[in-house]
Amino acid sequence: MIPSLNLVASVWLKTLRVGLPTIVEAARGTLSPQVCDERLDSWSRGLLNYAGIRLEVIGHEHIRVGKGYIVMSNHQSSYDIPVLFQALGIPLRMVAKKEIFQIPFVGRAMRAAGFIEVDRANRLRAIRALITARQRLDASMSVWIAPEGGRSRTGQLGAFERGGFLMAMSTGMPILPVTIDGTRHTLPAGRLTLRRGNKVRVTIGAPIDPADYAPKGIDRLMEITRDVIAQHLSAPPNQTGLQTKSPDEEDNQGSRDLAPHFHSGTQQR
Repeated sequence: MIPSLNLVASVWLKTLRVGLPTIVEAARGTLSPQVCDERLDSWSRGLLNYAGIRLEVIGHEHIRVGKGYIVMSNHQSSYDIPVLFQALGIPLRMVAKKEIFQIPFVGRAMRAAGFIEVDRANRLRAIRALITARQRLDASMSVWIAPEGGRSRTGQLGAFERGGFLMAMSTGMPILPVTIDGTRHTLPAGRLTLRRGNKVRVTIGAPIDPADYAPKGIDRLMEITRDVIAQHLSAPPNQTGLQTKSPDEEDNQGSRDLAPHFHSGTQQR
């Protein structure tokens, strides 16, 4: 395990390295989305290397290059964010609550890079902010939303909020359902002690067209998206009803079980 002080120092150092030049270039008017993408890739790769994460990606063939998506996933850990950047490998920005943007330096860098700020205390304003922000972004830029609204402390999938689905229906952008499994073993919600060397599996589902559920099928759209994400999520300890083992539990079964991890559609990173 890595003590909390070392973890915080490392994250801040890596964030400063990409955030400071981003703020400066934004102020000069010379910042480009491509440069932000490169820095986010470097930042996220560094964090995964620091944690010793063994990343497995399944379903990457569902992503079409140059297409923008509303990426929706479960949310287990703060490490979900760098994991998604590395797993998806597409231009991606995050939706984050306004409190994150109030953190000195971090908030300015996020705004400069095009991250989306929402006020979760005002539902209507948050939905408007999502729709307006999407309209300002390039058509090939994807947006990540955690429809649970926060991190799960148990690993179980929580209830979904409607904002992201209203955004999908309003913009017509397809939803890309993604399951993240294993980050809660690396950095559990509410803790600052990092466990190194865990395996994380990211499963990318087929895009879901919101037009198939318009104009009044938002509840069904939410249900379908949730079911796709849930089916690839391993069961938390002492819980039943979810059918798969955690990525590390599968690895511990021995080398005879390793072959399926390298079938077509699976990437090891």
